Amino acid sequence: MPKHNADIAVIFEEIADLLEIQNANPFRIRAYRNAARVIGELPNEVSHLLEKGMDLTQLPGIGDDLAGKIKEIVTAGHCNLLDRLHTELPSAITELLKLPGLGPKRVKALYHDLDVQTLEQLHRAARDGRIRALPGFGEKIENNILQAIEVHANQAQRFKLAIAAQYAEALEKYLTATPGIVRVTVAGSYRRMRETVGDLDILVTTATTATAREVVRRFTRYDEVIEILSAGATRASVMLKCGLQVDLRVVREESYGAALHYFTGSKAHNIAIRVLAQKKGLKINEYGVFREGVRIAGESEAAVYAAVGLAYIPPELRENHGEIEIAKSGKLPQLIERSDLRGDLHAHTKATDGHNTLREMAQAGLAQGFEYLAITEHSRRLTVAHGLDTQQLLKQCDEIDQLNAELQGITLLKSIEVDILEDGSLDLPDSVLARLDLVVAAVHSSFNLSRTRQTERIIHAMQHPHFTLLAHPTGRLLQRRAPYDVDMLRIIREARQRGCFLELNAHPERLDLLDTQCRMAKEEGVLISINSDAHSIYDFANLRFGIGQARRGWLEKCDVLNTRTVQELRLLIDRTM
Repeated sequence: MPKHNADIAVIFEEIADLLEIQNANPFRIRAYRNAARVIGELPNEVSHLLEKGMDLTQLPGIGDDLAGKIKEIVTAGHCNLLDRLHTELPSAITELLKLPGLGPKRVKALYHDLDVQTLEQLHRAARDGRIRALPGFGEKIENNILQAIEVHANQAQRFKLAIAAQYAEALEKYLTATPGIVRVTVAGSYRRMRETVGDLDILVTTATTATAREVVRRFTRYDEVIEILSAGATRASVMLKCGLQVDLRVVREESYGAALHYFTGSKAHNIAIRVLAQKKGLKINEYGVFREGVRIAGESEAAVYAAVGLAYIPPELRENHGEIEIAKSGKLPQLIERSDLRGDLHAHTKATDGHNTLREMAQAGLAQGFEYLAITEHSRRLTVAHGLDTQQLLKQCDEIDQLNAELQGITLLKSIEVDILEDGSLDLPDSVLARLDLVVAAVHSSFNLSRTRQTERIIHAMQHPHFTLLAHPTGRLLQRRAPYDVDMLRIIREARQRGCFLELNAHPERLDLLDTQCRMAKEEGVLISINSDAHSIYDFANLRFGIGQARRGWLEKCDVLNTRTVQELRLLIDRTM
């Protein structure tokens, strides 16, 4: 039965999608979407909260009805409402929702107007040119659908990093309780902090062979396992109920470093290291580093790298993208750490689509060790998020001033996540933007503009005298919406010329900027702000995923805007305003 927050969130998202296809009440649909987001981002498992007797209606946006459904899912393993919706709609229609670019609005149109119920029917309709005639579609979207179907057919299921983390951390805790285990480490693309994870690789070290057999036995009996793919004396592979494959390998402690290096990857990085070893007359495998059959290293990853003449290379850099050559020169970057962040420049409150008050967000920020927190509500154009107009924003500015007079240890910064309109203008007048400490600007509409128009739109916005920071710069939503087409090098160079900044949005649905674009910004001397885009006090926990993305982008403390003190931050921001 579902016991992870991710499982409950998936059920609520599917309910919302199916209700939208049925033309249900928009407020009801939004309630399920908000609940999915709140539950999916909670740092503690809801099942554990229920065991402790917590009243779930204390969670933001969770009323009696939703709390009852959460309890139903945790205890019964399913939701009667979702079961009923599955009987009322074609069973295959949920497959359509898995295609990137096909949200419930478009699936609803395809279902009601073309009677498309399956992937096969969708492919036929697109191939026959019938989709382009529907309002809001067109030839380009029809072609995108054809491409998405092809990719979907050839692509194994991948899980967003934050979702994989829930299963990885629970399984790691479960295995650690096995007597005789020395340590448990999750390796693979998860350890390299890839945006999505195809499977999990778990490495366990034990003191004895008997313990290894017990680890395998316990692993295959984990209650989330739906299928045992293979099982031996020191290795096993299983499929979890959620569809995630997990591979286990048990080694002796003296081989830990070599095995961890081997199972962390990437494949390209490991091959390059093995080639380097061969040139030195060495052989590297998961058991150690050997010279003429004699083991000379392997107890730690640092020892493995030292054996081939390299400094230790952090997992996030192991993609064979130049890290080995840099390691030879001894000039690897000192990658940013979560503890380096002194604040967060993107957060929302109940004034728009957040779930907590100004004071609650400030207190949560202080608990995170922040010196400052920018309050960046949506602007008036984003009506779905109850965006603020001029008077509402000015009122909030006064509230922030009053609260800052009381707060100790943290400063709330007055800001706004202002919409960049299609012509590149900003959604609020200069007179109100001038009252703010900084202006965060973002694209929330017209994602399908041409590359030239989208780029010019953003550059025009960046040239505004009050522009400070470009939020989620590519607009992507992982596995749901592709990045809009934009010349990111031009954007980065415009930021350098203007002296403004780009965001790395740490929300697990975004992780936007891409790692390659972070590295590009670093090379151009443009500072990146790693922000949570928090909509509740729990969302600051997502910063760890942003840090992982930043490390994959080779970012150091000096490359990140919000590692500065509040005084240093103000000096940098004042240059852009």
